[in-house]
Amino acid sequence: MGYEMLAGTKVPVRVWTDPYGIEPQAAQQLRNISQLPWVEGVAVMPDVHYGKGATVGSVIAMRQAVSPAAVGVDIGCGMSAVRTSLTAADLPDDLGPLRSAIEAAIPVGFAQRDTAINPRRVRGLDQRGWDAFWAGFTGLDDRVSRLEHRAHHQMGTLGGGNHFIEVCVEQGGPDDGQVWLMLHSGSRNIGKELAERHMAVARGLPHNDGLPDRDLAVFLAGTPQMDAYRHDLWWAQEYARRNRAVMMAVLCDVVRQHLPQATYGEPISCHHNYVAEETYGGVDVLVTRKGAIRAGAGDLGIIPGSMGTGSYIVRGRGNPDAYCSASHGAGRRMSRAQAKRTFTTDDLVAQTAGVECRKDVGVVDEIPGAYKDIGEVMDQQQDLVEVVARLKQVVCVKG
Repeated sequence: MGYEMLAGTKVPVRVWTDPYGIEPQAAQQLRNISQLPWVEGVAVMPDVHYGKGATVGSVIAMRQAVSPAAVGVDIGCGMSAVRTSLTAADLPDDLGPLRSAIEAAIPVGFAQRDTAINPRRVRGLDQRGWDAFWAGFTGLDDRVSRLEHRAHHQMGTLGGGNHFIEVCVEQGGPDDGQVWLMLHSGSRNIGKELAERHMAVARGLPHNDGLPDRDLAVFLAGTPQMDAYRHDLWWAQEYARRNRAVMMAVLCDVVRQHLPQATYGEPISCHHNYVAEETYGGVDVLVTRKGAIRAGAGDLGIIPGSMGTGSYIVRGRGNPDAYCSASHGAGRRMSRAQAKRTFTTDDLVAQTAGVECRKDVGVVDEIPGAYKDIGEVMDQQQDLVEVVARLKQVVCVKG
Protein backbone atom coordinates (compact mmCIF):
# COMPACT_ATOMS: atom_id res chain seq x y z
CA MET A 1 0.00 0.00 0.00
CA GLY A 2 1.01 3.61 -0.47
CA TYR A 3 -0.58 7.01 -0.35
CA GLU A 4 -2.86 8.96 -2.66
CA MET A 5 -3.14 12.73 -2.91
CA LEU A 6 -6.21 14.62 -1.77
CA ALA A 7 -7.44 16.94 -4.50
CA GLY A 8 -8.05 20.66 -4.01
CA THR A 9 -5.27 21.37 -1.53
CA LYS A 10 -2.62 24.10 -1.42
CA VAL A 11 0.19 21.86 -0.10
CA PRO A 12 0.65 18.09 -0.42
CA VAL A 13 -1.96 16.17 1.57
CA ARG A 14 -0.98 12.50 1.37
CA VAL A 15 -3.73 10.04 2.27
CA TRP A 16 -3.25 6.41 3.38
CA THR A 17 -6.80 5.43 2.51
CA ASP A 18 -9.23 6.01 -0.34
CA PRO A 19 -9.52 9.84 -0.56
CA TYR A 20 -13.05 9.47 -1.93
CA GLY A 21 -14.02 7.42 1.11
CA ILE A 22 -13.21 10.20 3.59
CA GLU A 23 -16.36 11.74 5.05
CA PRO A 24 -17.03 15.13 3.37
CA GLN A 25 -16.67 17.13 6.61
CA ALA A 26 -13.26 15.60 7.29
CA ALA A 27 -12.10 16.11 3.70
CA GLN A 28 -13.05 19.79 3.90
CA GLN A 29 -11.16 20.11 7.18
CA LEU A 30 -8.05 18.72 5.50
CA ARG A 31 -8.41 21.20 2.63
CA ASN A 32 -8.84 24.02 5.14
CA ILE A 33 -5.68 22.95 6.95
CA SER A 34 -3.73 22.94 3.68
CA GLN A 35 -4.62 26.59 3.14
CA LEU A 36 -2.76 27.80 6.23
CA PRO A 37 0.36 29.69 5.12
CA TRP A 38 2.56 27.95 7.70
CA VAL A 39 1.75 24.38 6.63
CA GLU A 40 4.52 22.39 4.95
CA GLY A 41 2.42 19.29 4.35
CA VAL A 42 -0.17 16.90 5.80
CA ALA A 43 -0.23 13.12 6.14
CA VAL A 44 -3.63 11.50 6.62
CA MET A 45 -3.89 8.18 8.40
CA PRO A 46 -6.30 5.36 7.41
CA ASP A 47 -8.34 5.90 10.61
CA VAL A 48 -9.12 9.50 9.61
CA HIS A 49 -12.39 11.08 10.71
CA TYR A 50 -13.91 14.46 11.47
CA GLY A 51 -12.79 16.29 14.60
CA LYS A 52 -13.03 19.74 16.15
CA GLY A 53 -10.89 22.17 14.15
CA ALA A 54 -8.36 19.64 12.88
CA THR A 55 -9.13 16.17 11.61
CA VAL A 56 -8.53 13.13 13.82
CA GLY A 57 -5.96 10.95 12.10
CA SER A 58 -3.99 13.91 10.70
CA VAL A 59 -0.28 14.64 10.91
CA ILE A 60 0.45 18.30 10.19
CA ALA A 61 3.94 19.74 9.65
CA MET A 62 4.13 23.51 10.18
CA ARG A 63 7.00 25.96 9.88
CA GLN A 64 7.41 28.27 12.88
CA ALA A 65 3.80 27.78 13.97
CA VAL A 66 1.49 25.36 15.72
CA SER A 67 -2.28 25.04 15.92
CA PRO A 68 -3.63 23.87 19.31
CA ALA A 69 -6.63 22.29 17.54
CA ALA A 70 -4.18 20.09 15.60
CA VAL A 71 -3.18 18.54 18.93
CA GLY A 72 -6.64 18.26 20.41
CA VAL A 73 -7.99 18.82 23.89
CA ASP A 74 -6.72 15.58 25.44
CA ILE A 75 -3.07 16.61 25.25
CA GLY A 76 -0.71 13.64 25.40
CA CYS A 77 -3.45 11.03 25.07
CA GLY A 78 -1.87 7.73 24.15
CA MET A 79 -1.21 4.08 24.83
CA SER A 80 0.91 1.88 27.09
CA ALA A 81 1.42 -1.88 26.90
CA VAL A 82 3.58 -4.46 28.62
CA ARG A 83 4.25 -8.11 27.81
CA THR A 84 3.88 -10.45 30.79
CA SER A 85 5.38 -13.86 31.52
CA LEU A 86 1.87 -15.32 31.67
CA THR A 87 0.14 -17.37 29.01
CA ALA A 88 -3.55 -17.84 28.34
CA ALA A 89 -3.38 -21.15 30.21
CA ASP A 90 -2.47 -19.27 33.39
CA LEU A 91 -5.64 -17.17 33.33
CA PRO A 92 -8.66 -18.30 35.37
CA ASP A 93 -11.80 -19.46 33.58
CA ASP A 94 -13.78 -16.71 35.33
CA LEU A 95 -12.16 -13.34 34.63
CA GLY A 96 -14.88 -11.38 36.43
CA PRO A 97 -12.97 -11.09 39.73
CA LEU A 98 -9.88 -9.80 37.93
CA ARG A 99 -11.90 -7.17 36.11
CA SER A 100 -13.54 -6.12 39.39
CA ALA A 101 -10.15 -5.84 41.08
CA ILE A 102 -8.85 -3.60 38.29
CA GLU A 103 -11.93 -1.38 38.52
CA ALA A 104 -11.47 -1.14 42.29
CA ALA A 105 -7.80 -0.15 42.00
CA ILE A 106 -8.06 2.36 39.12
CA PRO A 107 -10.85 4.97 39.09
CA VAL A 108 -12.67 5.26 35.76
CA GLY A 109 -15.03 7.75 34.13
CA PHE A 110 -15.29 11.05 36.01
CA ALA A 111 -14.02 9.47 39.22
CA GLN A 112 -10.82 10.57 40.90
CA ARG A 113 -8.78 9.20 43.77
CA ASP A 114 -9.83 9.91 47.36
CA THR A 115 -6.14 10.22 48.24
CA ALA A 116 -3.60 11.53 45.74
CA ILE A 117 -1.04 9.02 44.50
CA ASN A 118 2.27 8.91 46.35
CA PRO A 119 4.68 7.61 43.69
CA ARG A 120 6.96 6.14 46.36
CA ARG A 121 4.18 3.78 47.40
CA VAL A 122 3.46 2.44 43.92
CA ARG A 123 5.36 -0.77 43.34
CA GLY A 124 7.34 -0.83 40.13
CA LEU A 125 6.81 2.86 39.30
CA ASP A 126 9.76 4.92 38.06
CA GLN A 127 10.51 7.30 40.93
CA ARG A 128 12.50 9.85 38.95
CA GLY A 129 11.41 13.45 38.47
CA TRP A 130 8.13 13.51 40.35
CA ASP A 131 8.93 16.46 42.62
CA ALA A 132 10.18 18.58 39.72
CA PHE A 133 7.16 17.60 37.64
CA TRP A 134 4.62 18.70 40.25
CA ALA A 135 6.62 21.85 41.00
CA GLY A 136 6.00 22.79 37.38
CA PHE A 137 2.29 23.22 38.06
CA THR A 138 2.87 26.70 39.47
CA GLY A 139 4.22 27.83 36.09
CA LEU A 140 1.09 26.86 34.15
CA ASP A 141 -1.52 29.28 32.84
CA ASP A 142 -2.84 31.06 35.93
CA ARG A 143 -6.42 30.30 34.90
CA VAL A 144 -5.90 26.65 35.90
CA SER A 145 -4.33 27.37 39.29
CA ARG A 146 -7.52 26.26 41.05
CA LEU A 147 -7.23 22.80 39.48
CA GLU A 148 -4.05 21.64 41.23
CA HIS A 149 -5.94 19.55 43.81
CA ARG A 150 -7.95 17.87 41.05
CA ALA A 151 -4.85 17.26 38.92
CA HIS A 152 -3.18 15.47 41.84
CA HIS A 153 -6.26 13.35 42.54
CA GLN A 154 -6.80 12.43 38.88
CA MET A 155 -3.24 11.20 38.46
CA GLY A 156 -3.48 7.45 37.92
CA THR A 157 -7.10 7.48 36.71
CA LEU A 158 -8.53 6.29 33.41
CA GLY A 159 -11.27 8.67 32.33
CA GLY A 160 -14.15 7.70 30.08
CA GLY A 161 -15.10 7.63 26.40
CA ASN A 162 -12.74 5.47 24.38
CA HIS A 163 -10.21 5.13 27.20
CA PHE A 164 -9.71 1.55 28.41
CA ILE A 165 -7.64 -0.99 30.30
CA GLU A 166 -7.27 -4.47 28.84
CA VAL A 167 -5.81 -7.88 29.48
CA CYS A 168 -4.95 -9.31 26.06
CA VAL A 169 -3.72 -12.58 24.61
CA GLU A 170 -1.30 -12.68 21.69
CA GLN A 171 -2.64 -14.48 18.63
CA GLY A 172 -0.43 -16.29 16.14
CA GLY A 173 3.33 -16.38 15.76
CA PRO A 174 5.92 -17.98 18.04
CA ASP A 175 4.46 -16.30 21.15
CA ASP A 176 0.87 -17.35 20.57
CA GLY A 177 -1.04 -17.24 23.86
CA GLN A 178 1.28 -14.74 25.61
CA VAL A 179 -0.58 -12.34 27.90
CA TRP A 180 -0.19 -8.57 27.54
CA LEU A 181 -1.55 -5.66 29.59
CA MET A 182 -2.63 -2.54 27.74
CA LEU A 183 -4.24 0.81 28.51
CA HIS A 184 -5.34 3.99 26.75
CA SER A 185 -5.62 7.34 28.53
CA GLY A 186 -4.40 10.93 28.52
CA SER A 187 -3.96 14.10 30.54
CA ARG A 188 -7.41 13.99 32.11
CA ASN A 189 -9.21 17.26 32.90
CA ILE A 190 -6.07 19.35 33.35
CA GLY A 191 -4.94 18.78 29.76
CA LYS A 192 -8.41 19.64 28.46
CA GLU A 193 -8.56 22.85 30.50
CA LEU A 194 -5.13 23.97 29.32
CA ALA A 195 -5.94 23.19 25.68
CA GLU A 196 -9.24 25.08 25.70
CA ARG A 197 -7.70 28.16 27.30
CA HIS A 198 -4.91 28.33 24.74
CA MET A 199 -7.30 27.70 21.83
CA ALA A 200 -9.34 30.70 22.98
CA VAL A 201 -6.21 32.88 23.08
CA ALA A 202 -5.17 31.76 19.57
CA ARG A 203 -8.58 32.58 18.09
CA GLY A 204 -8.20 36.18 19.27
CA LEU A 205 -4.81 36.86 17.65
CA PRO A 206 -4.92 39.21 14.64
CA HIS A 207 -2.79 37.04 12.36
CA ASN A 208 -5.58 34.45 12.50
CA ASP A 209 -8.16 36.79 10.98
CA GLY A 210 -9.56 35.42 7.75
CA LEU A 211 -8.72 31.76 8.35
CA PRO A 212 -11.03 29.24 6.65
CA ASP A 213 -11.84 27.87 10.13
CA ARG A 214 -11.25 29.90 13.29
CA ASP A 215 -10.65 26.67 15.21
CA LEU A 216 -7.44 26.29 13.19
CA ALA A 217 -5.93 29.41 14.77
CA VAL A 218 -2.18 29.15 15.29
CA PHE A 219 0.53 30.48 17.55
CA LEU A 220 3.66 31.85 15.87
CA ALA A 221 7.22 31.12 16.94
CA GLY A 222 8.94 33.88 18.88
CA THR A 223 5.74 35.19 20.48
CA PRO A 224 4.84 35.07 24.18
CA GLN A 225 1.62 33.24 23.32
CA MET A 226 3.56 30.45 21.57
CA ASP A 227 6.02 30.24 24.45
CA ALA A 228 3.17 29.97 26.97
CA TYR A 229 1.37 27.28 24.95
CA ARG A 230 4.45 25.16 24.43
CA HIS A 231 5.35 25.39 28.11
CA ASP A 232 1.90 24.19 29.16
CA LEU A 233 1.79 21.64 26.34
CA TRP A 234 5.03 19.94 27.40
CA TRP A 235 3.81 19.77 30.99
CA ALA A 236 0.44 18.25 29.96
CA GLN A 237 2.17 15.71 27.71
CA GLU A 238 4.31 14.69 30.67
CA TYR A 239 1.22 14.49 32.89
CA ALA A 240 -0.34 12.07 30.39
CA ARG A 241 2.81 9.94 30.24
CA ARG A 242 3.06 9.75 34.03
CA ASN A 243 -0.68 9.09 34.35
CA ARG A 244 -0.32 6.01 32.15
CA ALA A 245 2.83 4.92 33.99
CA VAL A 246 1.01 5.04 37.35
CA MET A 247 -1.94 3.05 36.02
CA MET A 248 0.30 0.46 34.40
CA ALA A 249 2.24 -0.05 37.63
CA VAL A 250 -1.02 -0.41 39.58
CA LEU A 251 -2.42 -2.77 36.94
CA CYS A 252 0.68 -4.96 37.06
CA ASP A 253 0.35 -5.17 40.83
CA VAL A 254 -3.34 -6.13 40.62
CA VAL A 255 -2.54 -8.93 38.16
CA ARG A 256 0.36 -10.06 40.35
CA GLN A 257 -1.98 -10.33 43.34
CA HIS A 258 -4.19 -12.72 41.36
CA LEU A 259 -1.33 -14.51 39.58
CA PRO A 260 1.78 -14.23 41.77
CA GLN A 261 4.04 -15.84 39.18
CA ALA A 262 3.59 -12.88 36.79
CA THR A 263 6.66 -10.91 35.73
CA TYR A 264 6.80 -8.05 33.26
CA GLY A 265 8.87 -6.83 30.33
CA GLU A 266 9.77 -3.27 29.45
CA PRO A 267 6.62 -1.14 28.89
CA ILE A 268 5.87 0.38 25.48
CA SER A 269 4.40 3.89 25.60
CA CYS A 270 3.36 6.28 22.84
CA HIS A 271 1.43 9.54 22.63
CA HIS A 272 -1.07 10.05 19.85
CA ASN A 273 -2.19 13.66 20.54
CA TYR A 274 0.98 15.72 20.76
CA VAL A 275 3.60 18.02 19.23
CA ALA A 276 7.21 17.19 18.33
CA GLU A 277 10.11 19.12 16.79
CA GLU A 278 11.31 17.19 13.73
CA THR A 279 13.19 17.74 10.47
CA TYR A 280 12.19 16.53 6.99
CA GLY A 281 13.99 17.35 3.77
CA GLY A 282 16.24 19.73 5.68
CA VAL A 283 13.25 21.75 6.94
CA ASP A 284 12.69 22.10 10.68
CA VAL A 285 8.99 21.72 11.45
CA LEU A 286 6.63 21.38 14.36
CA VAL A 287 4.70 18.17 13.77
CA THR A 288 1.29 17.78 15.37
CA ARG A 289 -0.09 14.27 15.54
CA LYS A 290 -3.79 14.24 16.36
CA GLY A 291 -4.88 10.63 16.39
CA ALA A 292 -1.53 9.36 15.09
CA ILE A 293 1.60 7.81 16.60
CA ARG A 294 5.23 8.34 15.74
CA ALA A 295 6.47 5.46 13.58
CA GLY A 296 10.13 6.27 13.07
CA ALA A 297 12.41 3.45 11.93
CA GLY A 298 12.44 0.90 14.76
CA ASP A 299 9.98 2.78 16.99
CA LEU A 300 7.64 0.45 18.86
CA GLY A 301 4.02 1.56 18.93
CA ILE A 302 0.51 0.43 19.78
CA ILE A 303 -2.51 0.55 17.47
CA PRO A 304 -5.74 -0.55 19.19
CA GLY A 305 -8.96 -1.61 17.55
CA SER A 306 -12.26 -1.55 19.44
CA MET A 307 -13.37 -3.27 22.64
CA GLY A 308 -14.12 -6.50 20.81
CA THR A 309 -11.65 -6.74 17.94
CA GLY A 310 -8.11 -6.61 19.33
CA SER A 311 -4.98 -4.49 18.87
CA TYR A 312 -1.51 -4.49 17.33
CA ILE A 313 2.01 -3.93 18.61
CA VAL A 314 3.93 -2.45 15.68
CA ARG A 315 7.40 -1.31 14.68
CA GLY A 316 7.77 1.85 12.62
CA ARG A 317 9.28 1.86 9.15
CA GLY A 318 10.29 5.54 9.26
CA ASN A 319 8.38 6.61 6.15
CA PRO A 320 9.16 10.33 5.62
CA ASP A 321 6.18 10.80 3.29
CA ALA A 322 3.99 10.24 6.38
CA TYR A 323 6.28 12.27 8.63
CA CYS A 324 7.26 8.97 10.26
CA SER A 325 3.72 8.37 11.53
CA ALA A 326 0.98 5.73 11.63
CA SER A 327 -2.63 5.52 12.73
CA HIS A 328 -3.58 5.61 16.40
CA GLY A 329 -6.33 3.02 16.14
CA ALA A 330 -9.27 1.87 14.09
CA GLY A 331 -10.98 5.27 14.04
CA ARG A 332 -14.69 5.87 14.39
CA ARG A 333 -16.97 5.29 11.43
CA MET A 334 -19.98 6.79 13.17
CA SER A 335 -20.56 9.34 15.92
CA ARG A 336 -21.45 8.33 19.45
CA ALA A 337 -24.99 9.61 18.97
CA GLN A 338 -25.38 7.61 15.77
CA ALA A 339 -24.01 4.49 17.45
CA LYS A 340 -26.58 4.81 20.22
CA ARG A 341 -29.35 5.13 17.64
CA THR A 342 -28.05 2.21 15.58
CA PHE A 343 -27.10 -0.44 18.16
CA THR A 344 -28.66 -2.07 21.21
CA THR A 345 -27.22 -3.77 24.26
CA ASP A 346 -27.99 -7.09 22.58
CA ASP A 347 -25.71 -6.01 19.73
CA LEU A 348 -23.04 -5.09 22.25
CA VAL A 349 -23.27 -8.50 23.92
CA ALA A 350 -22.92 -10.22 20.54
CA GLN A 351 -20.01 -8.06 19.36
CA THR A 352 -18.04 -8.47 22.62
CA ALA A 353 -18.57 -12.21 22.98
CA GLY A 354 -15.72 -13.80 24.88
CA VAL A 355 -14.62 -10.51 26.46
CA GLU A 356 -15.12 -9.85 30.18
CA CYS A 357 -16.41 -6.25 30.04
CA ARG A 358 -19.35 -3.96 30.58
CA LYS A 359 -22.24 -4.82 28.28
CA ASP A 360 -24.73 -2.16 29.36
CA VAL A 361 -26.30 0.85 27.66
CA GLY A 362 -23.61 3.14 29.05
CA VAL A 363 -20.99 1.79 26.64
CA VAL A 364 -23.09 1.11 23.54
CA ASP A 365 -21.41 4.12 21.90
CA GLU A 366 -18.12 2.19 22.16
CA ILE A 367 -19.49 -0.92 20.40
CA PRO A 368 -17.09 -2.43 17.84
CA GLY A 369 -19.58 -1.71 15.06
CA ALA A 370 -19.09 2.02 15.58
CA TYR A 371 -15.44 1.69 14.54
CA LYS A 372 -13.66 1.01 11.28
CA ASP A 373 -12.30 -2.47 10.59
CA ILE A 374 -8.89 -2.56 12.28
CA GLY A 375 -7.71 -5.22 9.83
CA GLU A 376 -8.41 -2.93 6.87
CA VAL A 377 -6.72 -0.02 8.65
CA MET A 378 -3.59 -2.12 9.16
CA ASP A 379 -3.60 -3.29 5.52
CA GLN A 380 -3.62 0.35 4.38
CA GLN A 381 -0.46 1.26 6.29
CA GLN A 382 1.89 -1.60 5.54
CA ASP A 383 4.48 0.91 4.33
CA LEU A 384 4.27 2.77 7.64
CA VAL A 385 4.61 -0.06 10.18
CA GLU A 386 5.28 -3.77 10.45
CA VAL A 387 3.25 -5.90 12.85
CA VAL A 388 5.16 -7.27 15.84
CA ALA A 389 2.19 -8.89 17.61
CA ARG A 390 -1.57 -9.14 17.22
CA LEU A 391 -3.46 -9.07 20.50
CA LYS A 392 -7.04 -10.01 21.39
CA GLN A 393 -8.54 -8.71 24.61
CA VAL A 394 -10.10 -11.07 27.15
CA VAL A 395 -10.77 -8.36 29.76
CA CYS A 396 -11.75 -4.77 28.92
CA VAL A 397 -12.38 -2.06 31.51
CA LYS A 398 -14.24 1.04 30.32
CA GLY A 399 -15.11 4.27 32.09
